[in-house]
Amino acid sequence: MKLVRIAKDQAAAPKVPEWFPGTVVQQRLNEAEHDGAVEVLGVWFEAGSRTLPHTHEIDQVLQCTEGEGIVATETEKILIRPGDVVVVPAGVWHWHGGTRDSAMCHLSFKAKGASNWEVERRNWDAYGDDLPERPR
Repeated sequence: MKLVRIAKDQAAAPKVPEWFPGTVVQQRLNEAEHDGAVEVLGVWFEAGSRTLPHTHEIDQVLQCTEGEGIVATETEKILIRPGDVVVVPAGVWHWHGGTRDSAMCHLSFKAKGASNWEVERRNWDAYGDDLPERPR
């Protein structure tokens, strides 16, 4: 077993900062060192910061722990808050990050597998301007 605690003061810049426009730091909580292992990251996005669009060859689970954020696909944008969990299916074009006005932290859970950061940007420039309101 392994016990870790999510802590922003233990976070560092992403390995490839170009994939994260804005200010983003990550804490590697668990490395996926073999097939079947799970990678766990704590990711903090300042307001307006997010990922570039990308896909994964396996499902990704995102759990919001602080602030408000967005998880978006080509056809849908979801406002997430602490306690919300989003499952992004394998192969789905998506991006995620803080809203324009709120920083956000999420945990990312993903089995070992490739990610493709060389996808079209599609509606990425629309950001969250058309984000539907959600009751608190």
